[in-house]
Parts: sequence; structure tokens; C-alpha cells
Amino acid sequence: DAARAAEDAGVEELWLWEDCFRSSAWAAAAAALAVTDHLRIGVGIAPFPLRNVAASAMEVATIERMFPGRLLPGFGHGVQDWMRQIGAKAASPLTLMQEQLPALRSLLAGDTVSAEGRYVRLREVALDWPPAEAPLVYAAAEGPKTLALAGAVADGVILDSRHTVDEIAEAVGVVRAGRADAGRDGRTDVVAYVLTAFGPGARERAAAAVGDRPDAADRVLAGSVSEVAEGVARFQAAGVDDVVLLPTDDVDLAAFYAAVGQVAIAVPNAGGVS
Repeated sequence: DAARAAEDAGVEELWLWEDCFRSSAWAAAAAALAVTDHLRIGVGIAPFPLRNVAASAMEVATIERMFPGRLLPGFGHGVQDWMRQIGAKAASPLTLMQEQLPALRSLLAGDTVSAEGRYVRLREVALDWPPAEAPLVYAAAEGPKTLALAGAVADGVILDSRHTVDEIAEAVGVVRAGRADAGRDGRTDVVAYVLTAFGPGARERAAAAVGDRPDAADRVLAGSVSEVAEGVARFQAAGVDDVVLLPTDDVDLAAFYAAVGQVAIAVPNAGGVS
């Protein structure tokens, strides 16, 4: 129902995530894609430690082959307490990302991959059914080391919510520098979640979700459609390609998506709002 409502409202991308111990991101993404016609589904994110890289490649490839060009797969370190709880916490999350991302991207590209790393060990592994065109693979990042690594090894980066525009701009700069230092051409696609509320009491609701801090208003988008659209434009000017408007708890999703669709029309780059 949520996916249909988003598509009916004109939303072009709907981003999901995988929290322990709720629902599978890949099953949910496949279900959402199956009941919609053109909506793109982003997974931001699924935890690296939860699956062998070959299993992740199979999940992504299967969905991509069924719904070409509509899946935006994202991965990250995972919440460390949860990873410890399931016995999957990596001693070096950076090393895990550094090994998993290139292997995953190569497998999705149809390559035969061998690796003998700390966490990724593959012996001439290749997908029998790789996608016709490999999707962009995103990595979640926050600290400077992870941001730089994401720029070096991922196609896109996902930034979490509760950041100011200036903080986002600084993070984008680190990502771009990481890509340049790795000698990679092109640019990294940047996705950023921003906590958002519409309508009466929007600012109070959004600020409350951020917590008791004096600059809470600078870390959320709130108010009318036009006010939120102006905020989206500021994040885009800071280097964000896709601003994901994240609702506060207990909202009417159909009404929220309708407002998001209006924001997408109101901002100059309509493709940059989801």
C-alpha cells in the first residue's frame, strides 16, 4: 500500500532500510517493485556483516533482472550493537567495506572474482545470471574515513539524517576527495536522508525527533511544501543528488507522499527528491 501510494503521488524513488530484527530489505524491495510500474526502490541500507558478499550479489542481481533499472542497492557497516548481538560484528568495519564493495560490484558486472582477504574469500566466483546492466551500488558513510572509502570503492554514498547543510557539504567534499585519490573518473552519486514534517506543528514535531539541541531547526525540513522545497534546494546546492524526505513517526504516509510529490514539482531538480 505504501509503495502504491508513493507512486500515485508522483514520488520517483522510495527508500527502505533493513533494521534488525524486522523485515528483509530485499524481500520488501521486491514486493514494492512488483506492485508498482516505474517507482525506483532504494535500499539504504542493508548491513554488510549480515550476508556473505556472494549472497548479496545474488539478491541484488535477481531483483535487478526482474525489474531492470529500478533497484538502488545500498550497504553499510550496520548498527554495531546488533552486529555484535548476532555474532557478526567485524573487528574492522572499514576493512570489511573495502573488501566487500569491490567484490560485489565486480560480481554484479558479470566478472569472475577471486579474493583472499580478511573477510572476503572467493575462489573464481561468478554469477550464473548477472544483470544485463549492473546497478549503482551505494555505501552508507558518516565518519571521515568511511566517507573517503565510500568515495573510493562505491558508486554512490548514503548520508544519514540529522545533519546541517554545512555538515553535508563537508561530507560530500570528503567523498569526492576519496574518489579522486583512488584515481576514479566520474562522480559519486550522493543520497541524503533529511527528517521532514509538513503541516501544523511541523517544526515542533521534526525538531522533537532530532532531540533537545539548540540547532535542531537546522537539521530538519519542516513547514509548507514551498518551505520544504526551499530546504531541499539548499541540500542540493551542497552537493546532494537525491534528498530523501524521512517522515517523523506516526504520520499518514499517503498524505506525506502527496506532499513529497508536490515538493518534487516545486524544486528545480525534480528528480532529486524522494
